[in-house]
Amino acid sequence: MPLLCLDVGSTWTKGALVAADGTLLGTAQHATTPPEVLDGVAAVTTALAATDADVLACSSAGGGLRLAVVGQERLVSAEAGYRVALSAGAKVVHVSSGDLDGAGLRELRADRPDVILLVGGTDGGDQRVLLHNARRLGANRVAVPIVLAGNIEARDEALGLLAGRKVVATDNVLPDVGELAPGPARSAIRSVFLSHVIGGKGLSRGPRFRNLVRTVTPDAVLTGVSRLAGVLARDEEEGAVLVVDVGGATTDVYSAVSTVDGERATTVALPADRRTVEGDIGMRWSAPGIVAEAVAERLIAAPEDLAAAAKRRAEDVDFIPTTADESEVDIKLASFAAILAVRRHLRLVEGNLGPKGAGLLVLSGGVFRHASPAALVQVEETLRADPILRPVLKSARVVVDRSYVLAPAGLLADAGHGDVADRLLERSL
Repeated sequence: MPLLCLDVGSTWTKGALVAADGTLLGTAQHATTPPEVLDGVAAVTTALAATDADVLACSSAGGGLRLAVVGQERLVSAEAGYRVALSAGAKVVHVSSGDLDGAGLRELRADRPDVILLVGGTDGGDQRVLLHNARRLGANRVAVPIVLAGNIEARDEALGLLAGRKVVATDNVLPDVGELAPGPARSAIRSVFLSHVIGGKGLSRGPRFRNLVRTVTPDAVLTGVSRLAGVLARDEEEGAVLVVDVGGATTDVYSAVSTVDGERATTVALPADRRTVEGDIGMRWSAPGIVAEAVAERLIAAPEDLAAAAKRRAEDVDFIPTTADESEVDIKLASFAAILAVRRHLRLVEGNLGPKGAGLLVLSGGVFRHASPAALVQVEETLRADPILRPVLKSARVVVDRSYVLAPAGLLADAGHGDVADRLLERSL
């Protein structure tokens, strides 16, 4: 029986119908339909004639997963929590370190997180800050769910201080100095997202949608990127996998180095597969941010024409190019977005993509999927010419995720269909 993989986003609901042998049978999309997103799901299902298919779904509708990190030291436990949150597909909207006070609690509330990741201390190390912050969060009746992933020896006391709150306790994200353990916290964040967050977004009137969704979309994509890295390693292709997904509001970058040797040690070890999200860089809502950052990074001088075009796109987020000149502006903005987002990603991971750099660069997002071959050549040349990206991309093969298969591959792998996911990636990318 085929498998229907759904991604319910804030703007579009996308579907991919995949056969048991990994063949992509078809794709479809429909505008997402809040306050009843199942209407859009039904439209995609009908378009693919997939009413009898097994359904796997992820979602970033309603703004996705907004997560706050409350930690101990900014450069150690809070940084560890931040990196775990990014790997879990969350948009990190708040990071604090040290003792929470009244001002810190007000800032936390103002950032409107869906989930709080509470961390602090290595196992057997300091407990004071973690317990202080648990006490403040418990006493101030912070309403959002909390994932407790700090010093394991302080867990029971912290749970007592958080009595009455929605809390999921899991293993420490930083069991020892320099040792990052993202897996348990990532699973707990996913569990909280599914049980407490997705149903509270006002996206559907009943429990069916909440029961369909397995994970937040960026988490599914990261799993797909990790599977792709494994496929390339099996086929003896060298280098890391780098994915740039340029959207209307954000630009996400994923890198997978789990199959690459030669990583350097860092103060807080990086997860092998990573994601960063740039909330000020996007093709529509955040188009002015592309121009402003491109000027700040000295990619371009202050271009009045490009700034005006970006402003128009932000004011009309449904804008679709109808002329060659408008399409050229979109390609220029997308190229700058990709360069800027990858530069930021490389800074976070300290340029650490392994000794070979990227072996495969995947361009994702509607602007790339609908671009002409000549426009894509222009994008590739622009990226390869950037002085910071040049050494990273020197050996990279560049492909476009035209059928949007990374999220479906992640869903398939998470559901125990790893072989199907791998064959889908082989055939599509």
